[in-house]
Amino acid sequence: MHISVLLNESIDGLNLKEDGIYVDCTLGYAGHSSEILKRITRGCLFAFDQDINAVEFSRKKLSSIGNNFEIINNNFVNIKEELEKRNVSNVDGILFDLGVSSPQLDESDRGFSYHNDAKLDMRMNQNQELSAHVVVNTYPESELANIFFKYGEEKYSRSIAKNIVKYRENKEIETTLELVEIIKNSVPEKAKRDKHPARKVFQAIRIEVNNELGILDKSMRDSLSLLKVGGRLAVITFHSLEDRIIKNLFKEVTEVDPKVKGLPNIPESYLPDFKLVNTKAIIPSDLELENNNRSRSSKLRIIERVK
Repeated sequence: MHISVLLNESIDGLNLKEDGIYVDCTLGYAGHSSEILKRITRGCLFAFDQDINAVEFSRKKLSSIGNNFEIINNNFVNIKEELEKRNVSNVDGILFDLGVSSPQLDESDRGFSYHNDAKLDMRMNQNQELSAHVVVNTYPESELANIFFKYGEEKYSRSIAKNIVKYRENKEIETTLELVEIIKNSVPEKAKRDKHPARKVFQAIRIEVNNELGILDKSMRDSLSLLKVGGRLAVITFHSLEDRIIKNLFKEVTEVDPKVKGLPNIPESYLPDFKLVNTKAIIPSDLELENNNRSRSSKLRIIERVK
């Protein structure tokens, strides 16, 4: 079952107007989209997802609430182009929930989970060629180590990469649990006690397969450019790399131009176009953490266009 993370906080943070235009860039299984649609009875919702299973499920779910929505079966990196096709040049709010949806994790054949045995896959878009199988079986040792360290912040990245390459000299690595076993044999015993030893490596491979960080910066900048004055962008992240990208971008666009910082009267043209709605990231309540273990690393940041 998929439970939407920081649901109330993100919906409240969007400051919804019932006749507004909103975009859910990460539709998933329509947890957030359902709540948005209930509140915008005279507005319109556009929702993006490249996973056809999620699209089909969510279309039925949203149709039971209203018909003032459109699902766009595409990656959110194309938000601007897709909205332009629909003659939409600015919107009242945009939401990103950057976690992999629980059903994708739970569908053992998708290969996202290190708990279930499945073919190595991890593609959000199942039409693309690059998969976890390709990464694990063809990338050179140095590149694997770099990915595990950079995207997973895995301190045993080198020994894991070395053992993967050694293993595949005899046979291809086909399944998730095959990979988990190699990872377990590559880290010291103490590293297995705290958290699952494969967690960081699986995260890193998923980010590489889906080019998650590469598309994030472009999507965020395009989203900011689409906001009307008073419009808000709310972003839920699940690991420090994503959160750092969002935090730094929001800081960049909300700061006064350094050339005039400190002047007693700053000209209007030098004031930032955006303001932070919350200066510190919003984190889940104790109750949410109790009810949904998957929310534990989530953070919500919200920004508003002011001019």
